[in-house]
Amino acid sequence: MSDIGRLRAARESVLLWFAPAKVQNEGTTPDYRFSLANERTFLAWIRTALALIGGGFAVDQFLTDLSHWARAALALALLAAGVACTLRAVNHWVRCERAMRLGTNLPVSRFPAVLAVVVAVLSIVMVAVVLFGWAG
Repeated sequence: MSDIGRLRAARESVLLWFAPAKVQNEGTTPDYRFSLANERTFLAWIRTALALIGGGFAVDQFLTDLSHWARAALALALLAAGVACTLRAVNHWVRCERAMRLGTNLPVSRFPAVLAVVVAVLSIVMVAVVLFGWAG
């Protein structure tokens, strides 16, 4: 697929975020239990995003003894991970709903692994901050 084709496909995917009726008109209605499980997964991603965003604000507000740049870097990394999680949540929900309606395989993604690595790295940095007393 060309770069233009990928951009068009991505644009269509994002447009579906705001047009659930279009998704509902595709394929056949799956068992409601699967749609509800998909929704619960979406909500779990949103809870994760809120926790990351809250952590970003907590770092900024409570680690005041860190240098401004270190505090800002940690806070922004957590906030960015939270934003990525929210966008991923809706994208995954739409992709899974479409796959279930069309009877195709559920989409796979590297995002959970990437998020896990980012959170692990940030956690290690935070452990170092606490162990070495950089937080005051």
